[in-house]
Amino acid sequence: MARTTHAGPFDWPAIRAYDGAHRARVAMPTGGIGTGTVALGGRGDLRDWEVVNRPAKGFAPRPAFLALRTRDAAGHVVARVLEGPLDDHVYEGPLGATAPTHGLPRFREATFRAAYPFGCVDLHDADIPLRVSLGAWNPLVPGDVANSSRPLMAIEVALANDTGAPVEASVAFALRNFIGTNGETGTPRRNVNEARTTDLPGGATLRGVAMRTDGLTPDHEAWGTVAISTTADDVTVRTTWSSAGWGGPLLEFWDAFLATGTAAPVSGNPAEDAPIATVCVRTMVAAHTTVTVPLVLSWHFPNRLSWTPDGAPVGLGGGANAFGLPVVGNHYTGQFTDAWDVAVQSAPLLTELQVATRRFVETVTGSNLPVEVQEAALFNLSTLRSQTCFRTPDGHFWGWEGTFDHTGSCYGSCTHVWNYEQSVPFLFGELARDARRLEFLVGTRDDGHMAFRLALPLDHPEAISRNATYPAAADGQMGCVIKAHREWHLSGDDAFLREIWPRVRAAVAYAWIPGGWDADRDGVMEGTQHNTMDVEYFGPNAQMGAWYLGALRAGAAMARAMSDDAFATECDRLADAGRDWMDVHLWNGEFFTHEIRPPGTWDAVAPGLRHPSMGARDASSPEWQLGAGCLVDQLIGQVLAHVTGLGHLLAPDHVRETLRSIARYNRKDGFHDHFNPMRSYVGGNETALLMASYPHGDRPALPFPYYAEVMTGFEYTAAVGMLQEGHAAPDLREEGLRVIRDIRARYDGRRRNPFDEAECGHHYARAMLAWGAIIAISGFRWDGTTGTMHLAPLPAGRDEARWPWSNGDAWGTVRLRRTGSGTAVTVEVAHGALAVRTIRVGDEVVPPA
Repeated sequence: MARTTHAGPFDWPAIRAYDGAHRARVAMPTGGIGTGTVALGGRGDLRDWEVVNRPAKGFAPRPAFLALRTRDAAGHVVARVLEGPLDDHVYEGPLGATAPTHGLPRFREATFRAAYPFGCVDLHDADIPLRVSLGAWNPLVPGDVANSSRPLMAIEVALANDTGAPVEASVAFALRNFIGTNGETGTPRRNVNEARTTDLPGGATLRGVAMRTDGLTPDHEAWGTVAISTTADDVTVRTTWSSAGWGGPLLEFWDAFLATGTAAPVSGNPAEDAPIATVCVRTMVAAHTTVTVPLVLSWHFPNRLSWTPDGAPVGLGGGANAFGLPVVGNHYTGQFTDAWDVAVQSAPLLTELQVATRRFVETVTGSNLPVEVQEAALFNLSTLRSQTCFRTPDGHFWGWEGTFDHTGSCYGSCTHVWNYEQSVPFLFGELARDARRLEFLVGTRDDGHMAFRLALPLDHPEAISRNATYPAAADGQMGCVIKAHREWHLSGDDAFLREIWPRVRAAVAYAWIPGGWDADRDGVMEGTQHNTMDVEYFGPNAQMGAWYLGALRAGAAMARAMSDDAFATECDRLADAGRDWMDVHLWNGEFFTHEIRPPGTWDAVAPGLRHPSMGARDASSPEWQLGAGCLVDQLIGQVLAHVTGLGHLLAPDHVRETLRSIARYNRKDGFHDHFNPMRSYVGGNETALLMASYPHGDRPALPFPYYAEVMTGFEYTAAVGMLQEGHAAPDLREEGLRVIRDIRARYDGRRRNPFDEAECGHHYARAMLAWGAIIAISGFRWDGTTGTMHLAPLPAGRDEARWPWSNGDAWGTVRLRRTGSGTAVTVEVAHGALAVRTIRVGDEVVPPA
């Protein structure tokens, strides 16, 4: 039902506001985890309708808009589309303006405010006698995967009457039944809109329109349903517009809306292939009150195809779907019968879920964290709602690396990319543990070889073969070992560790095979190391070496828990030896370098370590090496080691000076004079960290291909490392914050979408490392095996702090206060349960409160 309060429109939490030119690129994804998404645009438009099982950047049904009609006490009627001014770039097209709603009256001013997943557009027009906000959100409750995976966009229109007289208002939602197309292929035909009414528990009634198609078979990718619904009281519904041509349908709708403020038919309802539905809510806004009109857009498209669905697929014998585009399906569609059922099941819960979602967001926005850290951490969670992520009916969680405009980018839950992100394990541990099971129980052979991409469907013979033979990536495999340790500690689940331990152990030992990464077992990776730069490195380097040292430390800890003391001792021996060697031989006094050691002949390389279509062509003089470069993420293994409590892998002073060198040599202010032979994610007068710099020369003739690029996931690696070391070296804390500020300054809504940090595609998974900045500043670490919470000491000059904490299954707020005898700590649990036995603030043991 419409809610009436005395509050102003939307007191939702907000971190950033975007207006003027900075609204142009804003598109905030809403939807559930793995369900696809519809975005709320910066001016209030609904854009990027990516719900039909694949990316669809730029696609929006025509029409798809909300409109407002007001009638004041004097009888003056005004109507506007619920959008602000058109953005400059949509004015010019072959037929004039390109915005779908270009011909509708609109508000003169608009400001977009957000703290993900809450976004609202504050709209102003002097002719409208109300203050108006259009808001959108959807449930995002860490630890509650089911409720965070509802395929819906919750829309609210807040109408505030600051005058002394009542104002009649109507809000209309118009949408064409687009089922049968995803914006790239297909044409809607024989689509049907049906008015629906369902009584809900508690006395409320759900009213709206259910959309379906009779023109597709039930196994078609684009077959599914869509619904618009509301629990408001005064609702009218129209299932189609008129058939008059040459602008007639829109004209007739607008005239009727102006005249009546309803969606009542004004002529017969003709049959057409893609009918337009309208749901209209009418309300009275009393003097000095606010009314909120609730609407829900929901969807249900069950037939997701396996990985790359069209074009020239990548993977599996020439393509991830070379065996016939099999349907793998969607987990979310198994929880609901259709889009109307999504609305029926969700409507009674939305108020409670909004409270829970807001409570989570406010653990971040109400903390002492710097604004740039709050923004980066929360806004990048939108990737979970994008087409980058999906779940198959068996519940397994999968991820592309990112998405192109109409296809996924780089299939297979790529280990060397997904190693970086820190959002899923700390917010949705159930999904992180599932991913570890897939990596070790499906992707890893008994001998320890781990495929760094997994094919689907898992039970298909060609996928089974592919998953057993796909190359192993040095960073991907070692990172998964560290993540196994992380998930075990976060959950405290020894049964989980026992389940995966045999394959984890084998994955570590695989480094020691003849012709392998560390065949001589000296703790140093010298062998052929395929990695996230899409090439192979030859010879010792810190990037792969730190991953390896972290995996050895993690392997030792897990081995001891599994009573495998001999393996633990060997892992520790190798980690000690590798640390000592790297600190002497790769450290140049400022940062760690790469000692190139060509294998000489490909026969010296163990099978399965080279990618068949990437990497060097000449074994005696390999191209695409790092060499003497200062690499932005050379310490990524150290970053994850700190996250999971494995300590310093290399000499602490070397680690800190390396991070200073990255800031000194890789930061570039202004790119007017910068040469980059590959992709540009930065330009003009922007500031960023380069992937690699060569401050002392000696750049290889052909360095690794991305050396001159900038990508935010790698920048976050440096920033989080700086923040981790910043507790002992305050200058590094300031450097880390600057890196994050520079990233978010580039994603300012004017040049780039603040909710879409790109790398090889939109919504790139690696950027979800941004959550690691919260962990680094707070020092939060949870060891569920002992019930110990670790926190960073209060910074010098600070007497108190408030930080969010989350371990994947529970979350809340922790408060620190300096006292005469030490530090007082209060742990507040907002969701889940946490059995705290010990709290450690730095080296200080604090009684839990």
